[in-house]
Amino acid sequence: MRIAMIGQKGVDIGERGGGVETHVAELSKHLAALGNEVVVYARRKYAGGDKRRKGDRKDNGVGVRFIPTIYTKNLEAIVHTFLCSVDALFRPYDIVHYHGVGPATLSWIPRLFKPRARVIATFHSQDRYHQKWGLFAKLYLWFGEFAICWFPHATISVSHTIQRFSRRAIHRQAIYIPNGADVHEVTSADTLPPFGLRPRGYILCVSRLVPHKRQDLLIEAWQTLQAGSHGQSIEKMKLVFVGGTTYTTDYEQSLKASAAGNPDILFLGYQTGDALKQLFAHAALFVQPSDSEGLPVAVLEAMSYGAPVLVSDIPENIEAIHDAGFSFKRADAQHLAQRLGELLVHPEVLDAARERGRVVIRREFSWSMIAKKTEEVYRSFRH
Repeated sequence: MRIAMIGQKGVDIGERGGGVETHVAELSKHLAALGNEVVVYARRKYAGGDKRRKGDRKDNGVGVRFIPTIYTKNLEAIVHTFLCSVDALFRPYDIVHYHGVGPATLSWIPRLFKPRARVIATFHSQDRYHQKWGLFAKLYLWFGEFAICWFPHATISVSHTIQRFSRRAIHRQAIYIPNGADVHEVTSADTLPPFGLRPRGYILCVSRLVPHKRQDLLIEAWQTLQAGSHGQSIEKMKLVFVGGTTYTTDYEQSLKASAAGNPDILFLGYQTGDALKQLFAHAALFVQPSDSEGLPVAVLEAMSYGAPVLVSDIPENIEAIHDAGFSFKRADAQHLAQRLGELLVHPEVLDAARERGRVVIRREFSWSMIAKKTEEVYRSFRH
C-alpha cells in the first residue's frame, strides 16, 4: 500500500519533536519493513542538516516530502496540514493518515476529493488541555476532537482513555492501537561522566519543556525533598531534565530561574543517540509529572530501557505503566516529594520494577505488533 502521513512536524527532527513525531517515525519505519510505501510530510525548518537541501529524501526506507508553511505558533501546523492535504490529492496514495486533532480538522479534503483513498486519523491526545494554547486555539482543538472522530473513514486512539472519550462524548467508536516502544539492553555508561553523572545517581525527566509537562512541579518537589528529612539520603543524587522547547521559551526560563543556585538540578537540553539511551538505562528513577497526556511515549521508552517510572496519576499515565510503576497525586508537589523519598531509600523496590517494565513493553507495546495492527486497519477499510 502507498501511505501518506500528515500532521507531524517531520521525522528525526531533534529537540522540536514530541511523542507524535516519535510515533510517526517508528510506525512509518515498521510499515515500510512490511512492504508498504510510506511518505511522511515534513516541514523544512525541522530538517536538521538538510535545511537547504532541495527536493525530498528517504530515511530508513521512508519517503520524506517537504511542504512549506507559515512559521508562527498558531498557523504553522494548520497551514502545513492544508498544503499537505492538497498535495496528497495529486499523488497515488491508497491511505492518507492524519495525526492529531488539529490536523484532522482538514481530513475532509481527501475524504471528499480523493474518494479512492481511505482516510485514517490517530487521536493522540486532547490538546486543548495544553496550557500553551489561547482561548481560540482551544476552541478549535475542541472542534478537532469532533472532527477526528467523524471526518475520517476510521479513527485510531492511542489509549483506552481516549477511546472511551470518543465513544461517550462524541458517540463514535475509535480503534485502540497504542503508542509503542521496543526493549533495549544498554550496559555502557561512558557518556554519563561528562554530564557529571553516575549510574543510579540521578532522577530523570525527558520531555519537551512545556507547561503541561509540569517540570516546575518536579523542581518544587525535589527542593522540598532536599530540605526535608530525606535530604541526607539523596545528597549525592541529581535531578536531570532532558528536552527542548516549542514556542515556550518563557517557561524554560522560569524553570531555570527556579533551579538557579542548585547544583543538583541539571538541564541537558536535547539529547539523542548513545547519550539518551544511557541516560534512560542508568537512571535511578524516571519521573513524568504531567497534567495532560495521550499515551506518554517517554514513559514507554523509559520502561523499555529498564528505568523504574513514577508518574502523575492521570488515567493515561496509569494506563501506560500497567502494574510496573509508581504514581503520585496529580499537581501535588508534596505528595511527589513524599513518593520520591519513599522510593529512593529502597533501591530494591526500584530494581524489581525494572524488569516488570520490560515485561509490559514486550507484552503490550512492541512497535512491530503496532505496525501490523495499523496495517490491518488500513486493509479492512480498503475493502
